[in-house]
Amino acid sequence: MAMKGFVRNIKPLEILSEEQCQAVHRATLDVLQNVGMRIEHKRALNLLEKNDCQVDYENMRVKFPPGLVEECLRKAPSSFRVKARDPKNDLIMGGNTIYFGPAPGKQTVDIDTWEPREATRQEAYDGLIILDALPNIHFLPSYTPYFGFDGLPPVMRIPEICAAKIRNSTKWFFEGYSNDCEIFVIQMAQALKIDIMCSMLASPPLTLYGEAVECAFRAAEAGLPVRVLTGPVCGATAPATIAGSAVSANAEIIAGIVLLQLMRPGMRVEVKDFTYPQNMRTGAPAFANIGISLHGAIFSQMWRRYGIPAGMTTAYPSSKVPDFQCGYEKAVVAFVAALSGIHLQLVQGAIHGELTHHPVQAIIDDDLVGMIGRFLEGVEVNDETLALDLIAEVGPIPGEFLSKAHTRKWWRREQYVPQVADVWTYPEWMKRGKKSCLHYAKEKMEEILATHKPTPLPAQQEKDIEKILEDARKFYKNKGMM
Repeated sequence: MAMKGFVRNIKPLEILSEEQCQAVHRATLDVLQNVGMRIEHKRALNLLEKNDCQVDYENMRVKFPPGLVEECLRKAPSSFRVKARDPKNDLIMGGNTIYFGPAPGKQTVDIDTWEPREATRQEAYDGLIILDALPNIHFLPSYTPYFGFDGLPPVMRIPEICAAKIRNSTKWFFEGYSNDCEIFVIQMAQALKIDIMCSMLASPPLTLYGEAVECAFRAAEAGLPVRVLTGPVCGATAPATIAGSAVSANAEIIAGIVLLQLMRPGMRVEVKDFTYPQNMRTGAPAFANIGISLHGAIFSQMWRRYGIPAGMTTAYPSSKVPDFQCGYEKAVVAFVAALSGIHLQLVQGAIHGELTHHPVQAIIDDDLVGMIGRFLEGVEVNDETLALDLIAEVGPIPGEFLSKAHTRKWWRREQYVPQVADVWTYPEWMKRGKKSCLHYAKEKMEEILATHKPTPLPAQQEKDIEKILEDARKFYKNKGMM
């Protein structure tokens, strides 16, 4: 038993030719062999040197032989299972299945003015309850739904949000790292016997900071999976060209893959592209720019070749409110990602960049994801769906299909019925108070909060989690960080 996700029954989108794929791969190997990566971690440098990498300890620069790179890519599993608190929510990564998760934000927004503000603890917990209830959310990412909440010391934000996810959802999740907080995240995973995926984030251009590598070592020693990701900005921390930024991002991630496979051969890894072009007018990342989708489609195509589960750039909009712009910006990025053959994609809940999130937006976005998922499932073609006998039976007008058993059986399987969209005729719309999808999503949020009760933690596990949080508080107080 595992989370179903959406099975892709159509051929993945490919925008590169075979020759172009080979060119990107050769260029990636060239960067790793001749330019190398700065890796600010002595233990990692020693490990890489023992495995035939050229290591400059003074500059912390590592150059990777192509044979080692190819060998480590082969060692990483192409499919693997990750354990959630409820086994029915386990994920099986790889193959033709895509899973969708919410896109977190630093803050919530005021539901009337749409101005950002810090979330309260209750709002963070309520947000998780809603994400737990939505049918097209298959997992929860780091910092979900917010980067902590009001009154929380910065060093406790990741441990507290990790605990909040455990307490308010049984869905699988991954987590970030900062100031050694992965120590306590790993302890929570061990206390519940679940697979919290840890992260190792490259810092473009071509750098792995010691904090990221130390998190990876700790996860490897605990037997937990790790996601390797990079977040370059094209024109700032990566080349402005889509092909060039694909090469640099590939090199940064593959360096992490090599290191992880040397730590523990066969280690479960997932990779993610988090690339944005730079808005050359403002200097900020150009959220929802079509270049994101072009870059992501290349990334997906390359990592399908490498056979390692992958996620694509989050569907963050530039819009600040749930409006038409917000809808099309998210839809384009999410749809291209799904068509490209990616395995994990973040969509639901984000309003602007990685800065704001709201449950109402997550509810609206869940309909978008449901529509994408239905498209990926494709069309079933067999004797029953071709319906030749039925067509012959009904014949021309005045024949009709509405009253037929075939229609009653198939219409729900063939259509996707949205939860909160305005699908009424004009007379019905006016009679119902001229409500928009935003109105329906607000009503749905209240309904979920009134009726959905996430599976509570057993008493002993709750004690274990609270003790780990208390240990974390003591740890940071002793360091003078609280």
